[in-house]
Amino acid sequence: MSRIQVFEHEFLPIDGKFKENHFIALSKLNELHNDKYFKLRHNGIKFKEHVGVIQVEGLTIEILPKIDSDTNSKAVWQNALINMLRTTKKLKVQKVGEANVQKQQIHLLDIYFEWFLTEVNLLIHQGLIKQYYNETKNVKALKGKLEFAGHISKNIIHKERFYTTHQVYDKDHLIHQVLHQALEIISNLSKGNYLYHQCKKTLLHFPDVKKIKANENTFSRIPKNRKTAPYKTALAIARLIILNYAPNVSKGSEKMLAILFNMNSLWEEYILVKLKEKESKNLKIFGQNDKYFWNGITIRPDIIIEKIQEGKKETIVIDTKWKKIDNSKPSTNDLRQMYVYNDYWDAQKAILLYPSPKTDMNEFIPFNKIVSKEKHHQCKLSKITIFNESNILDESIGENILTDLKLLKNN
Repeated sequence: MSRIQVFEHEFLPIDGKFKENHFIALSKLNELHNDKYFKLRHNGIKFKEHVGVIQVEGLTIEILPKIDSDTNSKAVWQNALINMLRTTKKLKVQKVGEANVQKQQIHLLDIYFEWFLTEVNLLIHQGLIKQYYNETKNVKALKGKLEFAGHISKNIIHKERFYTTHQVYDKDHLIHQVLHQALEIISNLSKGNYLYHQCKKTLLHFPDVKKIKANENTFSRIPKNRKTAPYKTALAIARLIILNYAPNVSKGSEKMLAILFNMNSLWEEYILVKLKEKESKNLKIFGQNDKYFWNGITIRPDIIIEKIQEGKKETIVIDTKWKKIDNSKPSTNDLRQMYVYNDYWDAQKAILLYPSPKTDMNEFIPFNKIVSKEKHHQCKLSKITIFNESNILDESIGENILTDLKLLKNN
């Protein structure tokens, strides 16, 4: 299995490992998703803000985040991506070294596959559940409801048989059919590495079930109750694998799996999680919260911080931006947006938060006071490094933001 690592917004030419058949397959994928993943260029593709992994026709492409030119190590940024996915619960791995492969050979896709196999093997060990479902077929004893028309057409000769609809209680039900489909996909995509044998071993211990082609609607029909609760994680990963596997790539024979994340959304979720780790009785952190704006249009800041002290509430709005800001001034549109957020959420302060090689929290600058307004609020541009001195994702980033805002004292 060949592998290529690239950074977001990087150009990948048709050359060497990346061949024309890969280019054609990715162009079909991009077209299916309204061109949101890449920009098609002459003799290659230019990635956008989506990061993650694509596997197609024997080639694995990892798209890694990158916000500055100071840290060019792909291993550092792969580690950062994996830890962001772990923190936001999109991936379960304590650290990169836990993956059962050598560090320099880690594939993001392999980590997802290994996570799924671990969950399924745990379910097998605990005992797979049985469920009731209706089955219509020929049986040798009359049970359930006799399907008269079908019985006449199918059993004119075989008088000893009955064509009935009856209840069956066994392991061949929708949940196991979905998990089996995901196992088959992993088997198809992991040939040639250690996971292929692990997957085949898991399939040997898995019950024989009817093969299905699950879609979005299939997952909405899966029952959620106390009995199916242990399947929650396995089904979530199965959904990710199945719905992103060769998604109707127009009549092509490509075996493709694309697990991609918008880096702007991932950065926002990561900051939210790290801030919420510091919540207390008097300090509350909220995610996106819509408010009506105009003619059916709503507005929604990324993060709201509320601090209650001595009976007074201080509200701060944070809008995260995953991009490099070269100068010290944000765009006029961003500032207008923050002004409206302050106004609608009755906030005193607003922050535009960017990742950066060096932390520079800057000072709040008041918006120019409007005579007709009694309220007066401020905004600032903050740059914060995501790495510690060891070039590992800084676990104290939420604490650093709140400390700068003087919100961690007397909580």
